[in-house]
Amino acid sequence: MNVCDLCKPAEILIVEDNPNDLGLIQRALKMSKLNSNLHVVRTSEDALVFLHQKDKYAKVPRPDLIILDLNLPRENGRKVLKEIKVDPKFKRIPVVVLTNSDDEDDISEVYDLYANCYIIKPNNAKQFIEVVQSIENFWITIVKLPSGE
Repeated sequence: MNVCDLCKPAEILIVEDNPNDLGLIQRALKMSKLNSNLHVVRTSEDALVFLHQKDKYAKVPRPDLIILDLNLPRENGRKVLKEIKVDPKFKRIPVVVLTNSDDEDDISEVYDLYANCYIIKPNNAKQFIEVVQSIENFWITIVKLPSGE
């Protein structure tokens, strides 16, 4: 990381429809000492519109990190993940799947779709916040990623 990286806030896209989980994610990221801007969408359709910067998302920045729930209304998070990872403009954006499912088939399928990691949401609020802060710390401060296109 260089000095300029520290000045520019990280752009984090949260794709989550559950208000309780979303509140915990937002709380965890706001409590963090890292400089980040949070963007929230609640459906897979909105996530794709956001990424393609269309309609009401025409002026949004490209995310540096995506936190994606699998269980979304209408289309599930797998559709978003698949579209991100096949598109050359987006495939390098880290996608962290944060979900309730501990099903081995879900885990295998998500990694087959090239998710960067799969994390099961803790049931305890304190642990949930710690996990989210760990995600942010790892992907924003520790990992060196290529610059966005």
